[in-house]
Amino acid sequence: MAAEKLRDLSQPIDVPLLDATVAAFYGTGSKEQRTAADQILRDLKNNPDTWLQVMHILQNTQSLNTKFFALQVLEGVIKYRWNALPVDQRDGMKKFISDVIVQLSGNEASFRTDRLYVNKLNIILVQILKHEWPVRWRSFIPDLVSAAKTSETICENCMAILKLLSEEVFDFSRGEMTQQKIKELKHSLNSEFQLIHELCLYVLSASQRTELIRATLSTLYAFLSWIPLGYIFESPLLKTLLKFFPIPAYRNLTLQCLTEVAALQFGNYYDAHIKMYNIFMGQLQTILPPTTNIPEAYSHGSSEEQAFIQNLALFFTSFYKVHVRILESTQENISALLLGLEYLINISYVDDTEVFKVCLDYWNVLVSELFEPHRSLENPAAANMIGLQVPGMIDGIGSQLLQHRQLYAGPMSKLRMLMICRMAKPEEVLIVEDENGNIVRETMKDNDVLVQYKIMRETLIYLSHLDHDDTEKQMLRKLSKQLSGEDWTWNNLNTLCWAIGSISGSMVEEQENRFLVMVIRDLLNLCEITKGKDNKAVIASNIMYVVGQYPRFLRAHWKFLKTVVNKLFEFMHESHPGVQDMACNTFLKIVQKCKRKFVITQVGENEPFVSELLSGLPNTIADLEPHQINTFYESVGNMIQAESDAQKRDEYLQKLMVLPNQRWMEIIGKAHQNADFLKDQDVIRNVLNILQTNTSVASSLGTYFLPQITLIFLDMLNVYRMYSELISKSIAEGGPFASRTSYVKLLRSVKRETLKLVETFLDKAEDQPQIGKQFVPPMMDPVLGDYARNVPDARGSEVLSLFATIVNKYKAAMVEDVPQIFEAVFQCTLEMITKNFEDYPEHRLKFFSLLRAIATHCFPALICLSSQQLKLVMDSIIWAFRHTERNIAETGLNLLLEMLKKFQASEFCNQFYRTYFLTIEQEIFAVLTDTFHKPGFKFHVLVLQHLFCLAETGALTEPLWDAATNPYSYPSNAAFVREFTINLLSTSFPNMTASEVIEEKQLLYNPPNPPQVDDQLQDIFRLLNLLMAFLSPPMTSPHLKPTYEIFLYNPKNFQLRITKIFMLKRLQLRERGNDKECFLFQDLLPRASCKMKWLTHR
Repeated sequence: MAAEKLRDLSQPIDVPLLDATVAAFYGTGSKEQRTAADQILRDLKNNPDTWLQVMHILQNTQSLNTKFFALQVLEGVIKYRWNALPVDQRDGMKKFISDVIVQLSGNEASFRTDRLYVNKLNIILVQILKHEWPVRWRSFIPDLVSAAKTSETICENCMAILKLLSEEVFDFSRGEMTQQKIKELKHSLNSEFQLIHELCLYVLSASQRTELIRATLSTLYAFLSWIPLGYIFESPLLKTLLKFFPIPAYRNLTLQCLTEVAALQFGNYYDAHIKMYNIFMGQLQTILPPTTNIPEAYSHGSSEEQAFIQNLALFFTSFYKVHVRILESTQENISALLLGLEYLINISYVDDTEVFKVCLDYWNVLVSELFEPHRSLENPAAANMIGLQVPGMIDGIGSQLLQHRQLYAGPMSKLRMLMICRMAKPEEVLIVEDENGNIVRETMKDNDVLVQYKIMRETLIYLSHLDHDDTEKQMLRKLSKQLSGEDWTWNNLNTLCWAIGSISGSMVEEQENRFLVMVIRDLLNLCEITKGKDNKAVIASNIMYVVGQYPRFLRAHWKFLKTVVNKLFEFMHESHPGVQDMACNTFLKIVQKCKRKFVITQVGENEPFVSELLSGLPNTIADLEPHQINTFYESVGNMIQAESDAQKRDEYLQKLMVLPNQRWMEIIGKAHQNADFLKDQDVIRNVLNILQTNTSVASSLGTYFLPQITLIFLDMLNVYRMYSELISKSIAEGGPFASRTSYVKLLRSVKRETLKLVETFLDKAEDQPQIGKQFVPPMMDPVLGDYARNVPDARGSEVLSLFATIVNKYKAAMVEDVPQIFEAVFQCTLEMITKNFEDYPEHRLKFFSLLRAIATHCFPALICLSSQQLKLVMDSIIWAFRHTERNIAETGLNLLLEMLKKFQASEFCNQFYRTYFLTIEQEIFAVLTDTFHKPGFKFHVLVLQHLFCLAETGALTEPLWDAATNPYSYPSNAAFVREFTINLLSTSFPNMTASEVIEEKQLLYNPPNPPQVDDQLQDIFRLLNLLMAFLSPPMTSPHLKPTYEIFLYNPKNFQLRITKIFMLKRLQLRERGNDKECFLFQDLLPRASCKMKWLTHR
């Protein structure tokens, strides 16, 4: 196609052809045309010479898309190659970009028409500034200020450039620039800010142009968080800002600026700050009278008006977090403080999640600060000790605390009502209102709501402690309105009950008992008098939630506890979505907190409640779904677990399992007569449900589940073996697709649940070796042998998980079984996971978890492996830490560290390290230079630390080199490792010489004066990561190799700085007495320095 000639950059690029290619990429042509255009544009971007055509393209194209394409090419060069360019090319591009910006922004029409283009040019200019200013472009700020005075449109654009520069330096610099560079740019901005400050004040006082004033306010907003305080408080700036606040066009921007000032912490400027606040409050009452219904105004307001309310919330919360103590300390400011709190409470009712989060964050801070000094008031004995109860003690500590509490009594009472009205939904509540107004079961948890609930719960608990009576009074008053129908809505009842449940434990027991009895009585009455299934479902969910939150009360009142549980049993027959789930979950929660009460005979009862429950079990669970039955069985298992009499416990377990065992024996009996009976899908589902029920009971009973699992274990393994054969046969006949059929999925679910049941029991059971000996040997062939014999798609990762649990549980007792485990799972699993990094993700993680369990607890078994098998183990570990999935890579690195430590302490230390030392070093260095493995950097360092410590300390008593093939002898392993590392780096990267590494090592012990060590250490790691990015496989284009120069004006000085910082950190740690970390950094120092030398020369 014609566009192919664009690849020839030996002559000026054909701009019309480039326009057509870009248009084809963004156009509506065929897929083939877009693909071809995309490939050509990609090739142009990757060509190191394309940027030389940028000026030509920008000067000759009228297409905005083509201009943006050219600027993208230029942006890449600035980011990665700028400092490697010749000076004349840098200066030429600098001048060109500046001239285009001035040309376009000097004309009102072009400035408005090409605003997007100008904005992109501004970004390019700021990217250049990050390299050039201040060292190579000292006149930039004066030049910019001078240009701003020539035209209002140029001035507006200059404000945009200054804002971008401030954001780049102070907001987005982390991870982009070194601490030293950031410090240098901040210093330059500070030292030259007077010019910017004067320009801003001049514009705000002289200009009548709305766009320019808004741009100036926006720029000031970016500056106010970091400029010297004198520019704010010793100049007319605050007065000027307050002048613009009442004007609607500037109100939001001005308020943002005032919020930045409000958030500042400082020493001797209180008067100016308080004066600003009082003037602001006076203006605010005119703009937004205190009587305004803010939530209603917000709901009907424009986007600007809504933004004003949000900014107002930010202003109040920012100011109060820092300066509330000053406001409350003088009488004349208290009224302004209380008025501001009133505004903030009204804003908190606004129906906007983000606005409420801002307010809630401050309310939590305020009430926790108010509660902290009053802890002593909650303890009468402590209060008497400090004189709080002494008559006539007016000026004492207690009086001050009570006065402080009294000051906030009004706002805190209103805040309690706010928390009650807006309480977020707790995790336990499963019944919600959908977008159509129907009551349904919740299908997905909202993590944001759960976090919000936790904050609101904490806030309301503090508020309850501050005034129990007011909390109780407001909640009961609101509940009575629900009963009378005056305030009845689903949402009002929900938030009230969620609030009641959230303050559990905040009242003294007597008050809490009285309060809860009244609440439950009223809720039960409400349930009786209210009509409609949806209404009753809402009330039922709230009753269940509230009673589940007060286990202390339930434990102390058996009759009430029994009534509550029986009410839950009633709800288990309710067919409304979500009610049964919540009833079962609440029952489980109550049993976990009160289980002992159910297994003892209570006063007035003939038998323990658990006996009564087991007698009526079939009726109770008759209407429950299988997953609900499992939850119910887990609850009863918790009751039985609390029984201390072993005989009674076994009897209860037998009664509990009657129904599932009857179904199980019936299925097994028919299977003995005709094995095909087990192939029926309904039968398979029944088997699955029975196994899931057993798993639920095992999770709560632990060791005491032994009689039940013994009863079904062998039959369960036979079913497992049969279903495994069916799966293998289906996949063999139908190919990989067969594994995704519903029938095979169902069979695999049974296998998975079988393994989960065994794993749950063994994990929860006590550490008794005889249990392992009873259950592990029978599983070797049905489970392990089956895994080895199956086709890959039929192998379940749960087998690996089960045996990892077994090894972790029984530790050294499993040493004799490791060879059989190894033989069954190792080779076949490796073949599955080493073909690529995507297939069988669950197998990957669980395989390496099993391997780590074996290495940790059964290391003698690894020593007994043949050299070929051990090599397979090491290869698999290397494959693991090469993996791009973080969990798998970290598991592999942890496993490697475990292996290295174990072999170091073994008699095979020399033999192992002679075989694998150099391989491990090479592989670790390989992943260090790959951006996909950056999260594992800490572990890479630990591995290298371990290896080099071994060499340096003489822990290895035999040479690491092969004396038979190596003609040279070395005085020590340390010398050999140093030489090997130098040769490795020199041969891998020809630009690096051995003499440079040796020279670097000679600089190690010459520390400079202590700088800010930790910040500079962060720079080193950040730069290391960036340099790794340039060396990773996707970034190996030749034109990217010199990109290190964007950081290194002087490579030797840069490397010397790394060395010095690491040295200082080591000295710092030694002074603190932190020997362990000191040792780490002592070893890390030469390798970090050497590695940076290596990377910079790459």
